[in-house]
Amino acid sequence: MKLKILAFGITKDIFGTSEKQIEAESGLNVGELKNRLEEDFPELKNLKSYFIALDEEYAEDDQIVSSTHEIAIIPPVSGG
Repeated sequence: MKLKILAFGITKDIFGTSEKQIEAESGLNVGELKNRLEEDFPELKNLKSYFIALDEEYAEDDQIVSSTHEIAIIPPVSGG
């Protein structure tokens, strides 16, 4: 299945674009997606934290990802 991943902030810089498409096997969960992304983009491991959102909701690592989800990588946020 094809997954479209939206990137913001520093993750956009790491991807080199604001939108990335990857091919993934069905049944992939969020934790596995993170591992896959960290293999393809090792700079992600250098971030203090980041989250995956599915359809504008923070996702847990065991949630299954589908090609119909809007997938976004939420980088660490700073501010006061």
